[in-house]
Amino acid sequence: MGIITILWEKWREFLRDFSRITLAALVAPLMYLIVFGWGIRTTMNGMPYLNFLIPGVVSLTTMNGSFNAIAQNLNVQRLYEKAFDQVIISPTPLWQFIAGQILAGALRGLYAGGIILFLVWPIETGLVFNGISILILFLNGAVFSALGIVVSFLARSHADVPRFSNYFIMPMAYLCNTFFSTDRIPHGAREMIAALPLSQTSRMVRGIATKEPVNLLGILILLAYLVVLTGIGLSFVYKKKNL
Repeated sequence: MGIITILWEKWREFLRDFSRITLAALVAPLMYLIVFGWGIRTTMNGMPYLNFLIPGVVSLTTMNGSFNAIAQNLNVQRLYEKAFDQVIISPTPLWQFIAGQILAGALRGLYAGGIILFLVWPIETGLVFNGISILILFLNGAVFSALGIVVSFLARSHADVPRFSNYFIMPMAYLCNTFFSTDRIPHGAREMIAALPLSQTSRMVRGIATKEPVNLLGILILLAYLVVLTGIGLSFVYKKKNL
């Protein structure tokens, strides 16, 4: 029941801020598609660049939507509202609180990615997005929701979350197989970037979309990230550290 309670809270929050959430999820990815997809006429990996771009933009949108939905809110609740005192004394098990936050963030990211898919649906690209694509995007959202939880506990001020986004989330958005192939990145850096969760997500979603053989080992990699980050988040709440 604790997870359902958290999800209900996030659902009410979503309804309250529906227009702002939708616009925030819409504007930046739409600019990416217009500028890079229609403004730049070229190919990438032997396919029209727009076909390369769309899976990458959908993937990074789930990342941004999930991370921002959790990191900002939890940070405010922890530092300013002191809401974690109420969480600790409530009958909701702490692991259910964390699980609910991750599920809610993953669903928020999936919603943001769905908006992009809806926008590009009238365009005849021939791209395919199926149930496995949705699962991968959901897992990607869950990973970055868990990362958002960790960052919210580590942040010492409200400004630390935007700083983390500038140092880590934004570089991943541009480098992780989204706007251009990681094959063009020098060795060493290429392998490090390719191991990041967004790179795995973009690669798998793009492979499915273009009907190419896909190595679904990336799903296990995403699950590994999810387990590790969730474990770190749980350690904070159970040790009552940085609450």
